[in-house]
Amino acid sequence: MVKYNLKKITVVPNGKDMVDIVLSRTQRQTPTVVHKGYAISRLRQFYMRKVKYTQQNFHEKLSAIVEEFPRLDEIHPFYGDLLHVLYNKDHYKLALGQVNTARNLISKIAKDYVKLLKYGDSLYRCKCLKVAALGRMCTVIKRISPSLAYLEQVRQHMARLPSIDPNTRTILICGYPNVGKSSFINKITRADVDVQPYAFTTKSLFVGHTDYKYLRYQVIDTPGILDRPFEDRNIIEMCSITALAHLRAAVLFFLDISGSCGYSIAQQAALFHSIKSLFMNKPLILVCNKTDLQPLDGISEEDRKLVMEMKAEAMKTVIGQGGEATNEESVLLSMSTLTEEGVIAVKNAACERLLDQRVDLKMKSKKINDCLNRLHVAVPKPRDQKERPPCIPQAVLEAKAREAAEKAQKEKRKTEKDLEDENGGAGVYSASLKKHYILANDEWKEDIMPEILDGHNVFDFVDPDILQRLAELEREEGLRLAEEPEDDLEMDDFKLTPEEEEALAEIKRKKRLLIQQHRIKKSTAESRSIVPRKFDKDRKFTTERMGRELSSLGLDPSAAINRARSQSRGRKRERSPERGDGDGAMDMDVEQPNKKLRTRSVSRSRSKSRPRGEVVPGEGFKDSSQKMKAIKLHKNAAKKRNKDARKGEADRVIVNLKPKHLFSGKRSIGKTDRR
Repeated sequence: MVKYNLKKITVVPNGKDMVDIVLSRTQRQTPTVVHKGYAISRLRQFYMRKVKYTQQNFHEKLSAIVEEFPRLDEIHPFYGDLLHVLYNKDHYKLALGQVNTARNLISKIAKDYVKLLKYGDSLYRCKCLKVAALGRMCTVIKRISPSLAYLEQVRQHMARLPSIDPNTRTILICGYPNVGKSSFINKITRADVDVQPYAFTTKSLFVGHTDYKYLRYQVIDTPGILDRPFEDRNIIEMCSITALAHLRAAVLFFLDISGSCGYSIAQQAALFHSIKSLFMNKPLILVCNKTDLQPLDGISEEDRKLVMEMKAEAMKTVIGQGGEATNEESVLLSMSTLTEEGVIAVKNAACERLLDQRVDLKMKSKKINDCLNRLHVAVPKPRDQKERPPCIPQAVLEAKAREAAEKAQKEKRKTEKDLEDENGGAGVYSASLKKHYILANDEWKEDIMPEILDGHNVFDFVDPDILQRLAELEREEGLRLAEEPEDDLEMDDFKLTPEEEEALAEIKRKKRLLIQQHRIKKSTAESRSIVPRKFDKDRKFTTERMGRELSSLGLDPSAAINRARSQSRGRKRERSPERGDGDGAMDMDVEQPNKKLRTRSVSRSRSKSRPRGEVVPGEGFKDSSQKMKAIKLHKNAAKKRNKDARKGEADRVIVNLKPKHLFSGKRSIGKTDRR
């Protein structure tokens, strides 16, 4: 598990932001109302509280910065040297020291001014002391603004560093630039390191994880190292040197034997000898990469001699303090990341070497005795000298022998690739898709099947189950006929009488005429103008015609005719007695007894408004008083919504959001919780 999580350090605000944060919190969390009429003890307490609260907030902010940043002397040496290489340990300690000094200065300022406020004799003097105290605190914070900005940059860069556990199983890849280190880590892990055909593509440490024998290994890809003095190496190379110096890992030193990286084998050998002191007490493997361009057997004698010298140095690698030489086969390996030949073998060899070393170190430690005391391995003792070989049934032995004989006799099945190579290769050989058809006769596989016959598609008429389906249909039809009742009426034997045929013909004729008239009207409706009734020469729609139609249906047309005539005339000041007193069209024939009533203007009847308190059946009210009470309650409940311009009870929209601490009033001197 990663012990140092550098990604959770809190953001460091700059000087101006920190001052705004603390002063805003002081304004919000402390009382803001004071009057000169208060007792002097109350005034002193009011301003002392302001100063103490501000100092407490500054102290919390600065303490979080000092405590969350790692201390280089207390963390693992790998992280300590890595941070020193990246950020310069002196600048880092100086910035944290300035923050710590500012914290102590603010505490001292608050202490001094609180002491002075105890003897303030007026509101004005207490307020001046408070302003001076807060001003000096803000000045201290502004003076350390460069240090805060530097620490924020360091925090952002540290958050981008990979999470490396210095104590877990680790495989370290090193070598000259552009020798295939990033390609190797991409092959064996799920890391996605950028690979480019130029040097120093990798400018920092990259971490990937792989599994071997159900154990997790972290693989670290380091930037390339050049063969030059230690003082001349840049920050990118020093990251690799730091990892080699402090991580207890299996080291894979990559060699590009093809020379395509731009560095010869002699230069790579010189780099190996210059940093071989960093390989002590670590499993070391020489990996000859890019064998697809240049095999290891094809290099020159001078280069081979240099490789053998590096191999001899790698053989001196010791495990712990015993000085035992490692196996020759696992010291020098060759592979190609392009063709992936030997990649898994290199990974397995490195994991195996590292696992053996860690087991040996644990076996030599003092803790192993405590573990061995808890373990007991039971070894059975032979009871006599009689041999008891495993008993295998004869049938099983015969079956195994038969299976082995059949496997030996059986030729290897030829694949399509083999057949393609035998018959001219790609572009010449065409694989047959018919040879795997399952037919009654294998000779039919290559037959040419006609697609068009006599102008018809053959596949439209091919149905191998046609006879079976026909039999099923006939059987289903017979069952349905048997289920039908015998006394079922047949419409085929039903005939109409001559009178019914004439009526049916008349109905069809009228229907055709109606459809034809409707179509004519529909087609000419847009272009036909609206003609007033007095210019309608045909007189198609008249009250006489309507009366005849209603009389033919057996209805009394008088009421409808009188209503149509009354609606066709405009409203006049005077009406004839035919209009009546507005009680309806049925009283039109009643004569008025008085001449004044005949000549007087009779107003038209209108629907009367229902009183508001009248109870309508179905509303759910017992009487009118209960309904009026419900109406009154409804109006009172809607007053507040109407005042706030709400659409209804569900309208809870907030038009403009305002911060509560600025618009909710002032708090008293003894009130500290927010409203």
